[in-house]
Amino acid sequence: MTRLAIIGPGLLGGSIALAARRAAGFHVAVWARRAEAVAELQKRALAEVASTDLAEVVHDADIVVLAVPIGIMGSLARQIASLVPSRAIITDVGSCKGPVVEELSPIFAQRGRFVGSHPMAGSERTGLEAARAGLFDGAACIVTPDSRTDAEAVTTIHNFWQTLGGRVLELSPAEHDEIVAMVSHFPHLLAAALVNLVAEKNATALEFAGPGFRDTTRVASGPPEMWTEILRSNHTAVRASVEAMIEKLREIATLLDHDASMTALLTQAKTQRDQLRFPKHSHA
Repeated sequence: MTRLAIIGPGLLGGSIALAARRAAGFHVAVWARRAEAVAELQKRALAEVASTDLAEVVHDADIVVLAVPIGIMGSLARQIASLVPSRAIITDVGSCKGPVVEELSPIFAQRGRFVGSHPMAGSERTGLEAARAGLFDGAACIVTPDSRTDAEAVTTIHNFWQTLGGRVLELSPAEHDEIVAMVSHFPHLLAAALVNLVAEKNATALEFAGPGFRDTTRVASGPPEMWTEILRSNHTAVRASVEAMIEKLREIATLLDHDASMTALLTQAKTQRDQLRFPKHSHA
């Protein structure tokens, strides 16, 4: 029986709890900041232990998952560093890895072992009410060790995400941040920019928006404060994607009067897009 402690019962933390219950073989303990969240966890029987007391949740944990916003991850890591068992493995779900790995690895250098990870699964919806057991099924779950990371701990976290249904990949923190900027962080900015552009140019046009506009801009409905924090934490890689897109749009503008070139561009995009395989119901 693996003793799993989850810090934060939001969409990801709640989904981890549900997926662990589905998989069996886990004793689940969840920490929540608010008593109301603890009551909801208990009502839904999502954990054997639900508490606002960090020590109660992590004191006997084999694996601890920090499922909280990046901005408060360091503070909570420092609070639990003296509470976890010495051989506990700590991981996270943060969508930017460079700053997280740099901050958290030293915190657990003497007690516990930290392995950065990021499940590429989510939704524009947030909170425990949006959690579901199948959130990670087929989703890319990226593990990001560096030279300091314990090899046994990396294997454990690989197996953990696989058990929850994930497709595990391994990248360095820097590689992760560059890739995720292109496929997650920048697309969020692009969706927000498109919605705002239409609203500013002709707000009435939004009344005519159909499924294409809906699908293209869905992620713009995500929580602004959370996304501001994500974009700030990965600002260098995101800025590079923004600048690359500016150049791409300039190129596209020159093709509008050249049907053959435009058809070639759209054909290339269709071919690339049609080759992608997404998990069912994925909203990463």
